[in-house]
Amino acid sequence: MADFGNESGMWATRLFGASAGSAISLVYLLPKSRREAASRFFTGLACGMIFGAPTGMWIVTRAGIAGHLSGSEILLTGSAAASLCAWWGMGVLVRLAERVRK
Repeated sequence: MADFGNESGMWATRLFGASAGSAISLVYLLPKSRREAASRFFTGLACGMIFGAPTGMWIVTRAGIAGHLSGSEILLTGSAAASLCAWWGMGVLVRLAERVRK
């Protein structure tokens, strides 16, 4: 199992992965306003930073490649995936709330 310490390199990896996932989420579904873009980016960034390690471990365990990747690769993958998925999950909830509100 990979060691996810509090080293500055690991935090930089989390930040880079979370930023990449947030940027990708903005490209897949273009925001309607600057406020929405900022909200989506920072939501994705926070989720990627917080949930990057567990998401990365879940992905590599499910794929069966846990022994082949370094801790940095697992963090990068997990942070990007968690960040990308954060907005999609929120987007579903927002759209459901809009339907209920009408």
